Amino acid sequence: MRALTLVCLGVAGLLLAPNAVAATATQSDEAWSQDAHPPYSLLQMNVCSSGVAGCYARTEYPKIVDEVVDRIRANDVNAVTLNEACSGDVADIAARTGYHYRFATVIYRGAPLPCKSPDGRGVFGNAVLTKEEIRASEDAPYSVFSGVEQRRWICVTTARGLDVCTSHLSTDGEAPGTTNSIQCAELTQVLASRGRPTLFAGDVNRQAPCAPAQFWTLTDAAATQAPGIQHVYGNLAAPTLEIEPTTYTDHDALVVRAGIPN
Repeated sequence: MRALTLVCLGVAGLLLAPNAVAATATQSDEAWSQDAHPPYSLLQMNVCSSGVAGCYARTEYPKIVDEVVDRIRANDVNAVTLNEACSGDVADIAARTGYHYRFATVIYRGAPLPCKSPDGRGVFGNAVLTKEEIRASEDAPYSVFSGVEQRRWICVTTARGLDVCTSHLSTDGEAPGTTNSIQCAELTQVLASRGRPTLFAGDVNRQAPCAPAQFWTLTDAAATQAPGIQHVYGNLAAPTLEIEPTTYTDHDALVVRAGIPN
C-alpha cells in the first residue's frame, strides 16, 4: 500500500460502484444452498516483504511467510493474490502448499529490486497462486508511475477457465489526473477485456473502485489496518468477504468466496 520507503494509511470507508454489493463480515457454508454454484475462494494479502519499506520490521521475517502458508491452509482457498512480495518467498509458499504460481517483477529505479534482510529472497513484485494448473499468464506495467517504483498488473488463466488478477497501484491520491487515477482507469480496461469469469484482488491505494461495469466490488473498509484500500472485483456469483486480522504485516487479509457462473 506504500511506495517502498513510505507508509500511507488509508481512510476508513466503503465506496461501492453503482452495481456493487456490500461486504459481509462472515459467510457460513450453510448459506450455500444445494442449488448454488460451487464456491470459488481467494485470499488477498499485502505482505510488505521487500526489506526496504518502513513496515518490514513488522514482518519478523520469516514469520510473514509462515503466516501466508497458514492462512492458505486454514482457508483452503482456490487462489491467492500477494502484493509487495518477493519471488523467492512466493516460490517457497508454492512449494509448501502445492500451489502453482506466476510472479510479476516490479522495476525500481530502472531495475528489479533484490529483496533484503535477508538477501537471497529473489526480487520484489506481485504474485498469483492457484490450486488449479495455470494455463496462461500475462503481466504489464501501467503507462505512468510516480516516484521510482513502477506499478504492474498480472492475470493468470486457470485450468477451470477462470482468470485471477492482482495489482498494487501508486500512492499519490485518487483525484482526477493523478498517477493512481490513470492506473485505475487502465486496470478497469484490463479487467473488462478478460472475457472469462474473473476475480481481481489487490492493494489499489484508493477508496473509489476500479471495477468495470457489471463487476461487483468488495473492500476491506472494516479492516483495523489501513482500511478501505484493498479491493476485490469480480463477475462471479453471490460474493462474500471475510476480513482476517494479521500479525506480521500492516494490512489485514481478505478471504472472498463466490460461485462460478455456468
